[in-house]
Amino acid sequence: MGKLDGRVAVVTGAARGQGRSHATALAAEGADVIALDRCADIATNDYPLATEADLNDTARTVEKEGRRCLPVVADVREPQQLRNAIAEGVAELGRLDIVVANAGICPLGDVPRQAFLDAVDVDLVGVVNTVSAAYPHLSAGGSIIATGSVAALMKGSGTDVLGPGGFGYSHAKRAVATFVHDCALALAPESIRVNCVHPTNCNTDMLHSDPMYHVFRPDLEAPTREDTVDAFATNQPMGVPWVEPSDVSAAVVFLASDDSRFVTGLQLKVDAGAALVHTNPYSLR
Repeated sequence: MGKLDGRVAVVTGAARGQGRSHATALAAEGADVIALDRCADIATNDYPLATEADLNDTARTVEKEGRRCLPVVADVREPQQLRNAIAEGVAELGRLDIVVANAGICPLGDVPRQAFLDAVDVDLVGVVNTVSAAYPHLSAGGSIIATGSVAALMKGSGTDVLGPGGFGYSHAKRAVATFVHDCALALAPESIRVNCVHPTNCNTDMLHSDPMYHVFRPDLEAPTREDTVDAFATNQPMGVPWVEPSDVSAAVVFLASDDSRFVTGLQLKVDAGAALVHTNPYSLR
């Protein structure tokens, strides 16, 4: 018996990274999955995004857990694509119970100002579009989970530090946190829960990319993964350079399941302590 037997989840950004991990973890607990991804690059984002082959690999990992998976190419920036994809998934899999609005980009570095808008369109508007497309299919007991970021909880993220795309990423993640809080309040009378997970550095392609390496090691002309491990670790008081996608997926499964049936509006950090210095709630210092 799994915690999610008989339920259906939709996961955006499902082709690789955290999205694939979430889809697989939900399936391991008994959920069927509608797996959505754009499967194409975005010009201002200077690292490759997932492919349709990656999305099909996600479907196979879900099916290895004994669950059904419908992989669909859909761009979270396009509301009609999401509505069509989710409606197709509900028609095939029978229902919708869990929404994981996870798709994201992080266009760091010396990129055009358009990168600010691209990051906001994917990381914020994409979350709103996903929730809006899924909401008509949800009922009491439904769970909506958005992927935020520890960046949403940190001070200082202007264009001088991360470039216009990084600024857009931070802006979007802060806004996602607010959206989750207010959406939770709005949907609570229907017993639909809305929560957010905020990972720190996570061991995915977004982290292990040239733009990210240059942010953490600007002193090097061509920093590598090995060059950045110690620099990544400075973000987390627990001393790890990153968390694994499975660490975040464990939080997603908790928020999707009845274990959190009265948990809503939660900003759940999976950050090895990274946000603590920015989020002291007691004003003791």
